[in-house]
Amino acid sequence: MRIDINGAPIFFDTVGSHLAITPSAMVERPSLIVMHGGPGFDHALMRPYFDRFADTHQVIYIDHRGNGRSGGGPDSWTLAQWGDDVDALCRALGVVKPAVLGLSFGGMVAMAYAARHPDGPSKLVLASTAATMDLEATYGMMERLGGADARRIAVRFWTAPSAEAAADYMAVCMPLYNPGAALSDENRTRATMRSEVMFHFITGEQRTMNLLPGLASIQCPTLVLAGALDPITPTACSEAILTALPPGVGELVVFDDAGHGVHRDQPDRAEAVLRRFLGESVQG
Repeated sequence: MRIDINGAPIFFDTVGSHLAITPSAMVERPSLIVMHGGPGFDHALMRPYFDRFADTHQVIYIDHRGNGRSGGGPDSWTLAQWGDDVDALCRALGVVKPAVLGLSFGGMVAMAYAARHPDGPSKLVLASTAATMDLEATYGMMERLGGADARRIAVRFWTAPSAEAAADYMAVCMPLYNPGAALSDENRTRATMRSEVMFHFITGEQRTMNLLPGLASIQCPTLVLAGALDPITPTACSEAILTALPPGVGELVVFDDAGHGVHRDQPDRAEAVLRRFLGESVQG
């Protein structure tokens, strides 16, 4: 489904009903907005794993502006606009106080959304993400996991991105993102990738972004998930997010034997942690 949001056609899809049938009434269920990584990918890589939460929530997937099946030109490919799109989508659909889960780049969008619209989300999950990049830590983890060649390729890609450098990075460094649960060929085949959005972001805003000051505005309970073996958003990035959140708002859970996207490496534990957090009542 597509809907015009802030002047761009934004694709979204849903799993699970908003109204649950009970013997005596139709009861509203909470919404969970799931936001993909990238940038450039679509929401396909988030499925089917997060579909399982449709037993308690209406799960809403979004392809961010310019990503996947959504439109919008390069002049609007910014974290501020992506965050505002989430707020506008909620308003257009009548979604009130959603829980929001953002993975990697999606976590950056989630932080922008929650900082710019602190009254919007009821809960926030920031999974394997960073408020500001720590490339030196990334290079060190790449070398630890893949040797000097992996470090060299990572430095080349992040210093001077190009199609050739990206191909080498995808072949050598991407498999290091997860120790034992690399994305299947089936998942990759289903996904839509728009490399122009990736290059636009990593050669532009991602180089200088610093979302940490805005995190002080976040009011809702926030779960930060990190993999100890994640080379692209190392645990130091998650620790910095936790420190920047207001006291008592954040919780950090580190998965020792997991990499980027802890649900890929430890799906059962990740589900248990998420269900516990999503099921907790919100005070206030």
